[in-house]
Amino acid sequence: MALRQTTGFVESLLRMIGLDWAVPDFSTLSRRQKALKVNIPHRGLDGPLHLLVDSPGIKVEGEGEWNARKHGGAKRRIWRKIHIGIDGKSLEIRAAEFTTSDVGNAPMLPDLLDQIPPDQEIASVTADGAFDTRKCHDAIAARGANAIIPPRKNAKPWKPDTPGAVARNEILRTSKRVGRTIWRRWSGYHRRSRAETKMHCVKLLGQRLSAREFDRQVAEFQIRVAVLNRFTDLGTPSTEAKG
Repeated sequence: MALRQTTGFVESLLRMIGLDWAVPDFSTLSRRQKALKVNIPHRGLDGPLHLLVDSPGIKVEGEGEWNARKHGGAKRRIWRKIHIGIDGKSLEIRAAEFTTSDVGNAPMLPDLLDQIPPDQEIASVTADGAFDTRKCHDAIAARGANAIIPPRKNAKPWKPDTPGAVARNEILRTSKRVGRTIWRRWSGYHRRSRAETKMHCVKLLGQRLSAREFDRQVAEFQIRVAVLNRFTDLGTPSTEAKG
């Protein structure tokens, strides 16, 4: 909800439970949101971390594509990029970055890895082909993790002058030897779909951001991440195939 709606909603809840607490007004909430620091909770399960990375976009201003095509809505659209890394086991968001739409996916991977405590062992980092860069592979190798990143089409071997380049060349050789389809199944690349599912959950809290200033948008996104991790902590469904 927008801040004005949230203020009225909280006021009604407090009246229902008989509390006379004061609720900050819209101006106060808007001012505090700009400098709000949000702590993202997580359970921290035992064992090494399997990090799944995705970097989709989220709308800030403008009509949706279908509405603009159907009804001729305004063509002005503003997007932001969301970069997340989730725990493949607990499905909690362990790292999150928020940038403008002109920032690429690959440059943000080292920043996501920096959000993981140094004493946390990372077993693997799974991402799509947009992250097949030297900087990404070197950052993953520096954390002692295995990169599960499909090489780009027509990819060529790199000069093996860093551990990240050596690991990437091995992925390239294996995918050419057994085929990209078998490599994806063998490496567990399909787990990356869980990050896309988590991004769908982020957008279930709103298809667009309410805040208009960048600093407030960062806080709004971080609040969404904290809320989703709380929901995940309450429990996730266990699905079993029958028949």
